Amino acid sequence: MTEEFHATKPIYLQVADRICYSIVRGEIKSGEKLPSVREMAIQTGVNPNTIQRTYAEIERDGIVETKRGQGTFVKNDPTLIASLRVRIQTEIMETFVENMKEIGLSKTEMLTAVQAFLTERGDVE
Repeated sequence: MTEEFHATKPIYLQVADRICYSIVRGEIKSGEKLPSVREMAIQTGVNPNTIQRTYAEIERDGIVETKRGQGTFVKNDPTLIASLRVRIQTEIMETFVENMKEIGLSKTEMLTAVQAFLTERGDVE
């Protein structure tokens, strides 16, 4: 199944984000093998070279490791998921805050808007 990608960010980074989100959500576990480059290319509908670049990127970030002849595995590090979750959360919040500042919202207005949004959706306890 071919996935949709945004023109604002390189595809290899979008695939890397999706893999990281799957790890944080527990869909991909610590120590688990990722699909081969060819399999992932077919799943995502992108060139195998793009997936190779994706795997190299997340390996540089210390999230996965490649074992010669065996494949690419999520590192079996108990602190990895927690630190990855914090990193993703921070990136999302930075983008959100910058976008809200661009439309002129103050910190108080942002907090009020988020609270109202969550209440409206029923996501507040």
